[in-house]
Amino acid sequence: MRPTDEPPSHLGPSLLLLLQLLGPAAAFFPNIWSLLAAPGSITHQDLTEEAALNVTLQLFLEQPPPGRPPLRLEDFLGRTLLADNLFAAYFGPGSPSRRFRAALGEVSRANAAQDFLPTSRNDPDLHFDAERLGQGRARLVGALGETVVAARALDHSLARQRLGAALHALQDFYSHSNWVELGKQQPHPHLLWPRQGLRNLAQVGDPTCSDCDEWSCPGNLLGFTLLTSGYFGTHTSKPPGKCSHGGHFDQSSSQPPRGGINKDSTSPGFSPHHMLHLQAANLALLASIQAFSLLRSRLGDRGFSRLLDITPASSLSFVLDTTGSMGEEINAAKIQARHIVEQRRGGPMEPTHYVLVPFHDPGFGPVFTTSDPDSFWQQLNEIHALGGGDEPEMCLSALELALLHTPPLSDIFVFTDASPKDAFLTNRVESLTQERRCRVTFLLTEDPSRVQGRPRREVLSPLRFEPYEAVALASGGEVIFTKDQYIQDVAAIVGDSVADLVTLPLEPPVVVPERPLVFSVDGLLQRVTVRIHGELSSFWIRNPAGVSQGQEEGEGPLGHTRRFGQFWMVRMNDPLQTGTWEIQVTAKGTPRVRVQAQTSLDFLFHFGIPMKDGPHPGLYPLTQPVAGLHSQLLVEVTGLGSRGNPGDPLPHFSHVVLRGVPHGAELGRVPLEPMGPRERGLLVASLPPTLLSTAGPFSLELIGQDGVGQGLHRVAPQPCAVVPVLLEVRCQRKVRLRLERTGPAAPPLTGPPPQLSGPPGFLAPGTEAPLSLRIASFSGPQDLDLRTSVNPSFALTSNLSRVRLEQNESAWGCLWLKVPDTAASDSVVMVTVTAMNREASTVPSTHAFLRLLVRGPTPQVRRPHFPLQDRQGERRVVQTYLGAATLTASPSSPQDQLPAPVHSTDPVLTTTSPAFHLSTLVTPGRAGGGLVGNPWWGTVGAVLLLLGLASW
Repeated sequence: MRPTDEPPSHLGPSLLLLLQLLGPAAAFFPNIWSLLAAPGSITHQDLTEEAALNVTLQLFLEQPPPGRPPLRLEDFLGRTLLADNLFAAYFGPGSPSRRFRAALGEVSRANAAQDFLPTSRNDPDLHFDAERLGQGRARLVGALGETVVAARALDHSLARQRLGAALHALQDFYSHSNWVELGKQQPHPHLLWPRQGLRNLAQVGDPTCSDCDEWSCPGNLLGFTLLTSGYFGTHTSKPPGKCSHGGHFDQSSSQPPRGGINKDSTSPGFSPHHMLHLQAANLALLASIQAFSLLRSRLGDRGFSRLLDITPASSLSFVLDTTGSMGEEINAAKIQARHIVEQRRGGPMEPTHYVLVPFHDPGFGPVFTTSDPDSFWQQLNEIHALGGGDEPEMCLSALELALLHTPPLSDIFVFTDASPKDAFLTNRVESLTQERRCRVTFLLTEDPSRVQGRPRREVLSPLRFEPYEAVALASGGEVIFTKDQYIQDVAAIVGDSVADLVTLPLEPPVVVPERPLVFSVDGLLQRVTVRIHGELSSFWIRNPAGVSQGQEEGEGPLGHTRRFGQFWMVRMNDPLQTGTWEIQVTAKGTPRVRVQAQTSLDFLFHFGIPMKDGPHPGLYPLTQPVAGLHSQLLVEVTGLGSRGNPGDPLPHFSHVVLRGVPHGAELGRVPLEPMGPRERGLLVASLPPTLLSTAGPFSLELIGQDGVGQGLHRVAPQPCAVVPVLLEVRCQRKVRLRLERTGPAAPPLTGPPPQLSGPPGFLAPGTEAPLSLRIASFSGPQDLDLRTSVNPSFALTSNLSRVRLEQNESAWGCLWLKVPDTAASDSVVMVTVTAMNREASTVPSTHAFLRLLVRGPTPQVRRPHFPLQDRQGERRVVQTYLGAATLTASPSSPQDQLPAPVHSTDPVLTTTSPAFHLSTLVTPGRAGGGLVGNPWWGTVGAVLLLLGLASW
């Protein structure tokens, strides 16, 4: 090996950390669904989440938690680690890891999507195919740079998308190239450092492979030391003598020389070099750890934590009516914000992101976002109720702006006393709340039945607040009507919601005369609160032992009751008796009842379509299920470690119940199947088209038992919706401009679609960006109008305004977004496409959203040097496994250290303290993983780096 090909010394013995991979999944294949095609493999999802958890643990070890003892490496040796356990150790028992795991899911799904999206799956530059190694490295480094730009602009959703794309390419390098076959034991030293060129690359005329007519081709690479990669398909024709990617679906592998060199999986049918899969996966993991560490050094610990939502806390987002009648409401918002900031400052539950959007009529905004609580308080304190005073107001426009800038899984609070002037936005805002998975609560100091009050331009309908009701229902929030004298007390729910409470399902979900509401309390719930709103005559609450409490204010046998006009709040006493509780309400009209509790046992979910054909089988992610399309529901249970007694068995969920919204009619029950080890909490349910044949909203409820056999019942925070058609809009480099059939009898395509060049989620002032649009129907004929909008109001044109689709038919189109010269750098742009049925007004519209970022000039940066040491100044190595996660460390001798390269401009980590080497340890393998007793795998170590390289 040439000296310049040696890995730099910072890849020698240093600090290696480990967290367990996701359960049985498939390899370098996109995600866990790929396990069905290649059991025992390591997926892109595995590698991505493993690397992120490694670097997160390193961050926790180096940054002791405030008010808590520092974490010790010894406490993690020899144990299986999970995100829940890591959060409990750092932030305290019961600290929810839901947002962190959701952020990792965003990155993992963006990674997997590279194998499914039409304009990325066959692009050799995005997969290091077809010997386009230099071009692939340029795209990889560019995507990492875009991750930094988006993260610094606080657009973390876009940052995670670009990070997923970058990690996919980085991981593919080790599976698709011959780096492993060349005997390399460390990641390529120059993939993440663009100032160093890639050396010893095979040229067009260099033969690289011999012919292989078997599925398994262990010796088909010719004896040379040049770096090459395989050709795939026919998108880039394979020159004579070159290697193919290989596998069932690679058309190039049937052309001499046959066979291939990919190491994507353990299956020879997909991967001719399957025998080297684990070695490639290990190097891909180390390289992914490098990439995450590099991002940490560029963003700093605070910025890196925001990128991955490494916090149990929520965001704080306010939408405030600032007209002259809103003085009391604005003061209430200030008091609550001040209380939250002061009470949680410096603690694990301090909000990480603050959003403020004022509105009146005719204006709304601007949006104010910050991660600094003092800046937020200063901005909020400058808002006063001035002018205006007539109804209606631009409330939904302001809410849409807040949704655009509020992180997912957050609560948004709207303070107003007016109905919306922009009610036409209702359906779009409903969909956006579900896409962002944000819960919206309206606090209204306007009784919907009152006809007198502040001035109005016209006589308003008593149904004028229905848009708020619709948005609250779609988002899992609520509308609370109160009066000025009660608003400060009622606004206390802001603090409760930011504490990350879950809503308990009620049976029936709405009040029915003479019938009690029933809910279940399990041993993992605390701080249960019952809220009742309406013109009540009476109510009572009864526990499983038959003890009741009525509406009398003050302390009762079950809890403390407070009343604020027509709003009642009962805080139940801990510990609660487990079992079935009842609430009986007598009232005029339709009162509203909500039961919430604090618990770390919750769940995340997303939908997908199985992609069984093609070189990379996996699950194509969907925002919502589509009518007529067989979908999969993937559930990730969080907080499984928070059982009552550590020795109790883990809780488990057996099935999911789908209910119509809002009346709660049961649509069906589907069994949940575990995917991998139970402690990982991954479950999957198959949703047949017959179950989701009608478009409309539904709720998801998980049913199961805790470790001692008591029932568990959890409901998703927001309802889902079956949408009539599949609608996607993307910023891509290839745009199709035609109609095609997608069903089994689809005719062959007659030629490649036109191609346009566009940025991957970023915009430049003074340019025109092409966007691709796809719409497909799977449930019958659809006659659709397509409408587009942009926030802010940039010029947008489309070549597709109406389309008629038969069943299993798709339409493709193009949009052109013109970015003005005056567009502000780092500003977020939201493109919305709406498909509306022309023939049936009762069919809900389908919305697709695309977030883009206006990118400013890239600053010049220096390359700092960060030596890596632990807190005692000692260098340490921790053993890693891609199966069951176990840590170990032991002293080593000097000869175990890697020498520094003779020629390297990269930082060199130096230390005079003793080094450590890896001891052999055999651990249980994953199901079908083949890791048991593997001495090579048992001694492989990964190096966790603190990289201070500013190459992009």
